[in-house]
Amino acid sequence: MPHRASAAPLWLWTSPEAQAALSGGHLGEILRTYRKVTGTSQADLAEELQYDRTYIVRLENGQRALTDVDALRRLAEHLGLPAHTLGVTDQADADFATMIKFGESTVRLSALAREAGHSAEAINELWPLVWRLENRLAAGHSDRHVAHLLTQARVVVGVALGDILPEESLAAAARWTARALNIAGVLDDAVLLTRALRAHGNELRKVNRKSAAAIRLRQAAGVAPAAERGTVLIPLARTLAELGDAAGFDAAVIDLHRFMDSAQETLLVNPFVVREVHLRGLLATGRVRQAVRLAETDTPDVGDVAPQWRAIERVTVAEAFSLVADDSSATTALRQSILTAEALRLPHQIQRAMRTARQRFPEVEALGTIALQRLQLTSAG
Repeated sequence: MPHRASAAPLWLWTSPEAQAALSGGHLGEILRTYRKVTGTSQADLAEELQYDRTYIVRLENGQRALTDVDALRRLAEHLGLPAHTLGVTDQADADFATMIKFGESTVRLSALAREAGHSAEAINELWPLVWRLENRLAAGHSDRHVAHLLTQARVVVGVALGDILPEESLAAAARWTARALNIAGVLDDAVLLTRALRAHGNELRKVNRKSAAAIRLRQAAGVAPAAERGTVLIPLARTLAELGDAAGFDAAVIDLHRFMDSAQETLLVNPFVVREVHLRGLLATGRVRQAVRLAETDTPDVGDVAPQWRAIERVTVAEAFSLVADDSSATTALRQSILTAEALRLPHQIQRAMRTARQRFPEVEALGTIALQRLQLTSAG
């Protein structure tokens, strides 16, 4: 790697090797790690800091100690580190450390709020946190905890945007999840990387970049710990079906059922969700009769299911019934989906219902138009 005058704050101190150097607290080891990662020689570092090269050698060997507070603060800034990592007491860093602890709770609660159908509220809670974390990293304070927390926050914001944005604006959700993936790729955390890949893949699917989505989701399946595998198989199955890969879709559904047999149900992975994924995939791969038979079966009695899935499932059921001219069942399901989607502020699910109703069920399409207008008025207010 060529010499760099300053560190890239988003990755320099986030690797396990760098974290080991920081945890030891030995200035010499921190300097050696910085030089190794950035490709900086002792002479280059001495010139950047306006020191003699022999002084850098002695700091690295532990033959000299740096105790001047201003010098330590200046060195920390050059290395892209919070001042407290070099032993400088800094009230701003202390305040930020407190904020990080609260930030972890904010991300966790926002993710739960989004899963419970409150995506707009989740985004509102996360904006201030994301803003502070990004400013922190942009200022050169490349702390692993900050990068990890920012990645989680970006994932939740991106997925929540994917819930509440209309179809014509969904690319913004894909961009947010891409920004999360940019950091997750260097943090050496399998769970975090899985979630970032899964979120980005699913948002790419929504904007019709299905081949790219399949690549990301297969990558997620390849690195996913056992407990995370179910949440990856769901968007992977949907993507493969939309690509027309019937064999790949069937294999993913089989894997999903196996996962369900071995794992506890959650808001995102349960029989209700798996049934909807299976139903939509059968429709996408041209197996309409099988899809209708599945649509006619009773929906699983699952108490713990993310509310947005109830709107999604009703549209999919309506699509199946409309293909076999069961207009009564189709219109009933479409009305239910629009009412649920409006209550949860899910405009693209309303748009999906309207596409199914178009030219065939004008009264349902009109209901969807009114629901979208009300959502737009609410957002403007």
